[in-house]
This record gives sequence, C-alpha cells and structure tokens, in this order.
Amino acid sequence: MSNMLQSTTTEITPGVRIPLIGLGTWPMVGEEAADAVARAIGHGYRHIDTAENYANEDAVGEGIRRSGIPREDVFVTSKFNKEWHSKDGVRTALSNATRRLGTDYLDLFLVHWPNPDWPAPGQGRFVEACEALQELMDDGAIRAWGVSNFTPRHLRQVQAAGLTVPISQIQLDPATGQREQLAFHRKHGIATAAYSPLGRGGDFLAHPAITAPAEQLGVAAGQVVLRWHVQHGRVATPKSASDQRQAQNLDVFGFSLSPGQMAAIDALDTNARPRLDPDHFGH
Repeated sequence: MSNMLQSTTTEITPGVRIPLIGLGTWPMVGEEAADAVARAIGHGYRHIDTAENYANEDAVGEGIRRSGIPREDVFVTSKFNKEWHSKDGVRTALSNATRRLGTDYLDLFLVHWPNPDWPAPGQGRFVEACEALQELMDDGAIRAWGVSNFTPRHLRQVQAAGLTVPISQIQLDPATGQREQLAFHRKHGIATAAYSPLGRGGDFLAHPAITAPAEQLGVAAGQVVLRWHVQHGRVATPKSASDQRQAQNLDVFGFSLSPGQMAAIDALDTNARPRLDPDHFGH
C-alpha cells in the first residue's frame, strides 16, 4: 500500500496530528450521542467532534468512557460560544468543556463562530479569543487550537495580531467548494477541516462524477466523497449513528481516486456560499 493510502492523520501544529476522518456528533444528544460515540470508537474512530452549542459534550464523554479506549487514544475537538470571547472567558469555556466531557484536557479547541460587530457593536472579540487559545496551548491546557466559520477577512485580523492559525473548520463539500477560502488556507499553511462533508441533502451524490468511481471501486458514493476530502489533505467529520455508515465512512484509506476523478469531483463546485453567513450568524 502506498504512503498516500496509509496516511490517516495530518499534522496541524508541531507534534500534534489529527485523524483525517472523525465522527461529527451534531445534532445527536443524550443516549443517542453516547451510544453512537462508543460504537464509532469500536469501529476504529479516533477523532470525535463536539461543541458547547451541540449540548452533547457530556454524552460524548460518556461514549468515550463506555468504549473502554484510553482517553489519550482519542482526539477530541470541541468549540465554544461567543459569550466566552475574552481572555478570562476562554479559560472558563475550557473549564466548562472539560468538566462536561469528564477529561483533563482537549486535543483541539475552536472558536465556533467569529461573531464580528453584531448584533451590537462591541462583540467582535474573536481575535482576543484566539490570543487566549494560544496562551492555553502554550500552557499545555490544550494540545492545539483553531477556528470555525472564519472567512479570509476574519483570518487576516487574527494574523494581524501575530498569531498563526493551525486549523480552520468550514462547511465544505463538492457543491460548496469554497475555492477562495481553500486558496487562502493553502497560502498561509492553515489545515482545513470540513464539516457537513457529505452535504445537506447531497444531490451531488448521484452525479456520475461520484457514482462512476464508486461503481468502479466497489464503494459507496459517500466513501468516494470522503476519499476526495482526504486525498486533498483535509479533515472530514461526517455524522452517523448507523453502524454500517460509520464503518463505511471510516473505510476510505484502502483505495485512491485518479487525478481525473479528483478533477471531475472538483468541477461539481457550484460557487454556492455556505448555508450560514458568519458575518450575520453565530452563537
């Protein structure tokens, strides 16, 4: 097997590698979330993505414990809301998240939305939140930090404060290709994580650019799309509570797509903007 096929992780900051496929957990809560996480870990997942706003961090923590896998063997990502966008606030957000999860640390902590100066002037403190995250990483309280739903404009403001953003999580799928965003990430060495990596509704899953390689390779359409993300070097966190789908979503490292197949999926981009505008939505 080639090194490309063997690579299941990517380095986001020196010494910290994140699994390229993780389990997304929104909108699962309670027992559904705990059970899905425990079963996913049993299938081989080693990356779980949660958030304060998902209201399931406690269930995710329960699922990890229920799996019997040591905490240090699972990469846990969480995100915090706008009320914590201050130096002291981010520390409180981390304390709250680790308490709910029942763990001593987070592998990756993200600013969930930038929340610029709206709905009233005076919010716009996402740069301060990023500075606080860098301090937490320097202190060893988290292994890495990043942002979610930040546009290049927001990222430039963070960079202007002298910070290097390790990873940026955005809505990304073949139809919502976010070319400008990805170009910015590549130029500045920012790792990309895709949420909703299989789309919402996913009409593109029936397109020949995806169904043809799926048939040729003997895999599901969703596996082709996830392989497309992985082969581009991106992290993807599809949500599933189904044993079959969980296993399929993780099983994307034993085949590869040809350059022509990759280009055909790239061409499905419709230039559609993300479903939610981070200049006018956030929490």
